[in-house]
Amino acid sequence: MPSTFSNTGLELMADGENSGSWGQITNENWELIEELATGVVSVALTSSTYTLTNTDGATSEGRHAMIEFTGTPGATCTVTVDPNDLQKIYWVINNTNQTVTITQGAGSNVSIVAGSKKIVYTDGNGAGAAVTDVTDALDVASLRIAGVAVTSTAAELNLLDGVTATTAELNLLDGVTATTAELNLLDGVTATTAELNIMDGVTATTAELNILDGVTATTAELNILDGVTATTAELNYVDGVTSNVQTQLNARVTKTSSTGSAVMPSGNTAQRDGAPSAGYLRFNSTLGSFEGYDGSDWGGIGGAQAGGAIVTNKDAASQSYTIASGENGLSVGPLTINSGVTITVSSGQRWLVL
Repeated sequence: MPSTFSNTGLELMADGENSGSWGQITNENWELIEELATGVVSVALTSSTYTLTNTDGATSEGRHAMIEFTGTPGATCTVTVDPNDLQKIYWVINNTNQTVTITQGAGSNVSIVAGSKKIVYTDGNGAGAAVTDVTDALDVASLRIAGVAVTSTAAELNLLDGVTATTAELNLLDGVTATTAELNLLDGVTATTAELNIMDGVTATTAELNILDGVTATTAELNILDGVTATTAELNYVDGVTSNVQTQLNARVTKTSSTGSAVMPSGNTAQRDGAPSAGYLRFNSTLGSFEGYDGSDWGGIGGAQAGGAIVTNKDAASQSYTIASGENGLSVGPLTINSGVTITVSSGQRWLVL
């Protein structure tokens, strides 16, 4: 009975065969077994197809345990394992600049992108042979990436399912020091990438950003800040303001300078406050003098001249006036009471004209 060959190409010698050659053939078989167990071969790819052959009884690229593909095939290279009845596990390193696709028959194939590694299994099922990625759906108890243990659970990693960010976009997370709790604050955020990118370059501290916690302003209201050129110091002026700033400013008397004059409200008689309170003070442009409200009536406010030696009054009464109970009046004449003007002296009171 003649010798035969195993599935992996080892010679199976029959009784009485290869007389005087058993030692040589046995040694060759051990060399082929070594290829199967620990053999490493480098295969240079130069085109879009390549046949990885396993030859019976002879050293072959296709029998090696680990295969490193090198070269520049110029496009995706389809590597066909031959023969199609070979059952084998390969450790594959793709050091080309293109994707390498391992096939054996009409069944499934495995693609290995440039710069990556895979463990594949060829089932040797003849014309319908398939190649399986052994590393696909690999169940491991722990995982390390670049020497760092991955502590995320499968459920946490599954949160990335459906993420459409690019590698470059995900790499933006490199160096992020936020805690899980801090990142969880983003849960439910509906801002777009463009809107979040507005934060790029923001130098505010966490404490400063936390001031926004509880803000109820709408997007449209916050957009009012678009184009604001005020500095942080200038914006901080409103820190603690609890009412309309303009209303507060309107209630204050302005001044020309720290050593200048107070700018008093000015207007004619008809422009007096409709419902004044005691203590109101203004300049009456109709009368040409200052006046104040005592709680019941407006009255002129005089002042001494010539260093306090002379007190002056107008020589014409152009507005009706009542000397109220409990008050007396003094004027220096001559004095003219204009047409239509009435001076009323309450009972028991006096008005002296000198």
